[in-house]
Amino acid sequence: MEKKSTATRTAHCLVLAFPAHGHINPLLQFSKLLVHQGVRVTFVTTIFHAKIMQKVPPSIALETISDGFDEVGLAGAVSLKAYAEKFCEVGPLTFGELLEKLGRSKDEHVDCVVYDSFFSWALDVAKRFGIVGAAYLTQNMTVNSIYYHVHTGKLQVPLIQHEISLPTLPKLQPQDLPTFFLTYEKEQFLLESLVAQFSSIEKADWILCNTLYEMDKEIIDWIMEIWPKFRSIGPNIPSFFLDEQYEDDQDYGVTEFKRDECIEWLDDKPKWSVVYVSFGSIATFNKEQMEEIGCCLKECSHYYLWVVRKPEESNLPKDFEKKTEKGFVVTWCSQLKVLAHEAIGCFVTHCGWNSTLETLCLGVPTIGIPFWSDQSTNAKLMEDVWKMGVRAPFDDKKVVRREALKHCIREIMEFEKGKEMKNNANQWRTLAVKAFKNGGSSHLNILEFINSLFLI
Repeated sequence: MEKKSTATRTAHCLVLAFPAHGHINPLLQFSKLLVHQGVRVTFVTTIFHAKIMQKVPPSIALETISDGFDEVGLAGAVSLKAYAEKFCEVGPLTFGELLEKLGRSKDEHVDCVVYDSFFSWALDVAKRFGIVGAAYLTQNMTVNSIYYHVHTGKLQVPLIQHEISLPTLPKLQPQDLPTFFLTYEKEQFLLESLVAQFSSIEKADWILCNTLYEMDKEIIDWIMEIWPKFRSIGPNIPSFFLDEQYEDDQDYGVTEFKRDECIEWLDDKPKWSVVYVSFGSIATFNKEQMEEIGCCLKECSHYYLWVVRKPEESNLPKDFEKKTEKGFVVTWCSQLKVLAHEAIGCFVTHCGWNSTLETLCLGVPTIGIPFWSDQSTNAKLMEDVWKMGVRAPFDDKKVVRREALKHCIREIMEFEKGKEMKNNANQWRTLAVKAFKNGGSSHLNILEFINSLFLI
């Protein structure tokens, strides 16, 4: 991002993120973009999450609000529903107190609140203080559109149709929708919570989304007729792996983990020879699925790097060696550095949106094994729309068997189709970099947003 804002005074932006990696990482990255453009940023998370965050960039101030579980966080709640209900009760109060505290000082006055769209109540609080509110959507525009159509009543739940046709979207099967549609009759809360993001979003002064225009042209053109202040400002990943404008920007700037230990292992592997396997910070597969993945990796003819979080290590196949010449099992690694390594040939992923953007920006073909939420929709797009990966088929027990996964790996690593996917992935990488370069779609949208802050 080369061209800077033309503003002459310092604006203060408060950024509120839901306390989970998939939300904190992109919002923290967006915060760094604001700082580079001369905006003062205060990043806000929960009291509990602030305790376990090891590093925040020194250029960004950190403040906290309460979720009602200050000592234990989400893990201390009896359910996600109980956590969300308590947060909705306590969060707006403590967020209001924070804005009031900052407002007492002329130097700390907040000009704008960028809030995670999961916190629709944040807009009401900001407006009460006369502060500009910008919603930040952490999911892609296909997923956002699906939820929006439920909000408007165009898409009814429980589902009754076998094929879903919605404006500007590809034809979707029920299994292509976020998983909360399929579990709605047992549990309404999750779907209703995600739909609630759009209950008052049209009242926001800005609606920002972590995507790039070139990926979602038709949807964005359509939604801007409804939300004129919508802007695509992604992908929000560290600059070193995107536009290379800031060489020291090589991670999201917040970590709860140790530094990675596997780049050296990758260094002596041939180009495009390693299968990288990682399912994010939330997805937890059962023992049977872990056994199938492990046996597949042992039996296939390619090197592999597999991230298995500590709580899941007990689900590894019996006597599974964690480090051999062929394979390496680690509890954590720097995913961006791994995906950027020339030894990586494909990425077996849960298709979380951040991981999807990262692999797209680094031109790596994927094998999708979606777990929950928006991941099944992302896997559908990866395979059928962006054509840079395949979705691994599962059986009646919802398990991806070793032979099925082996076939997917061979398809990408050995067959002609894999070369096509690699070419497509590289084309998406080129578009993502272009969007962030001087004059690119996301670059211009971010500058427009920032310049507006200085006119408040």
